[in-house]
Amino acid sequence: MKKIGLLGGSFDPPHKGHLYISLEAKKILKLDEIWWLVTPQNPLKISQPASYENRLKNCKLIVKNHPIKVKEIEKKINSKYSYQTIKYLNKHYSNINFFWLMGADNLINFHKWQHARRIFNEIPIVVFRRYGYNEKALKSYISYFYKNFRLSSKNIHVNNFNQLPAWTIIQNKEIKISSTEIRKQREQLRFKN
Repeated sequence: MKKIGLLGGSFDPPHKGHLYISLEAKKILKLDEIWWLVTPQNPLKISQPASYENRLKNCKLIVKNHPIKVKEIEKKINSKYSYQTIKYLNKHYSNINFFWLMGADNLINFHKWQHARRIFNEIPIVVFRRYGYNEKALKSYISYFYKNFRLSSKNIHVNNFNQLPAWTIIQNKEIKISSTEIRKQREQLRFKN
């Protein structure tokens, strides 16, 4: 059975941190592919992102020469929430084992995601450490709620996720970069010129 890692988000803009966790996931879990799911609009983000077309174009540019596919599934199925996308993928790609990839920052507020518990029960969750967020992530509501289903990341293998819910935090090297920081830097440059 094919194994695919899913990294969803606004990608506003995509950066080397997104690339890094995608490539680490592929290597550590021995995944066949990584799909980036570019969301037309993140319901938890108040600010208006760059245009969907612009974010999509930037994603395709940054993944060029990498084993990552940029997918427009959320736009195609008009999905506003990750659980809708996961439900669709599990139904239409029953010959694929999917893994949900995310940074530790997302785990902090994961309980606010639409049907967060349903997501945990329908797909393995693989969390990557992020500078400044790890302690809060480990103390988060969802981390506490699913503490008995957390797998050790030592010698982790996709077969460890056969029974759901199942999640882990990968002990990866942390990269100090975020889309928010990049946008702020861009704004500062715009005001200086």
